[in-house]
Amino acid sequence: MSSHAMESNDLTKATDPPANPPSIRPPVRGAAGDPALDSYSKAIGTLGFSPIGLLATLMGLVFLLTMVKDESWVRILTSAIMYGALAMAFDFTSGYIGIVNFGFAAFMGLGAYVTGCLSFHLGWSPWAGLVPATLAAAILGLLLGLMTIRLGGIFAACMTWFVAMAMLSVSSNWVTMTRGATGLSFPLLLKSADNFPYLVIMVALALFSYVALSLLVRTKAGLAFQAIGQDQEAAAISGIDSNYYKVLNFTISCAFAGFIGWFYAHYVGVLTPPVLHTKATVEIMVISYIGGRGSLWGGLLAALIIVPSMEYVKSIQALSDIMELRLLLYGLLMILVMIYYPGGLSELLKTIFNKLGLHKWISAAK
Repeated sequence: MSSHAMESNDLTKATDPPANPPSIRPPVRGAAGDPALDSYSKAIGTLGFSPIGLLATLMGLVFLLTMVKDESWVRILTSAIMYGALAMAFDFTSGYIGIVNFGFAAFMGLGAYVTGCLSFHLGWSPWAGLVPATLAAAILGLLLGLMTIRLGGIFAACMTWFVAMAMLSVSSNWVTMTRGATGLSFPLLLKSADNFPYLVIMVALALFSYVALSLLVRTKAGLAFQAIGQDQEAAAISGIDSNYYKVLNFTISCAFAGFIGWFYAHYVGVLTPPVLHTKATVEIMVISYIGGRGSLWGGLLAALIIVPSMEYVKSIQALSDIMELRLLLYGLLMILVMIYYPGGLSELLKTIFNKLGLHKWISAAK
């Protein structure tokens, strides 16, 4: 055989397909390890949603926006979601850096009074008061943090309570500005008397608060918050400036309190000094603790259960005559949770899903 024939034969063998080519199957979409599914899970996880959490949120939104029509229930659910948003902001401090802000309601009240005074005295639009209300609460939170947060523990908690009492006194006695016990009245957020639009707005504010706080938790600062909350001395040894991050956390939490206070002011249309009282802080704190410290979403879930339940208790005539029954029930609930299940509702749900082998469904991918 000639050399040309041998070369031609070798070339043919090299280019011919193998007799049994390996089977190439297209990837099954949605299977574990699918890049598209993984990127989707990470995207919703970055926003703080687990798969079951996102599903529950969407189902809840559909229920609220399509099924709830009764005006009394709309008002109750609006209040519940508002308390849930406040509980998330409260938990951002108590659950992550371990400092209890006993004056939390005062920061909400400050935001409410700032936007109320701007509307009453200067004729500002209710919508224009959003930024000043948020900034006022943030600035006071920053100043208080710089003065007291480095104290830590019970000392910082007591100082926040003292400041709240001082703010309560100012709101009661500065009559020319706040009108004291008479009440400061101003325009509502919407001209409509229907409560449903307020429910929609409050849902949007709560979702924004949750997503914003969840994004913050997943930043470098958020990791510092968690390290400080777990062991401040170890965090300091690791090079984390605990004072800086504690003040930052406290300022952000107070800013969100003023943010929700803006909505509260223009939802009720009138403000009196008790809005800054410690009783309101106790309600927010109990809801946050029952929901589960360090979970954020647990406070919202707890509020959706507790607030309507308390409204039902108030409707019972025999119980409504008992003074401060609501605070007694809040205290009892908190004691029971702290004794029997300190992790709260969020930890309870995680335990149930883990036992069912569905832990991936309730854990947000990072």
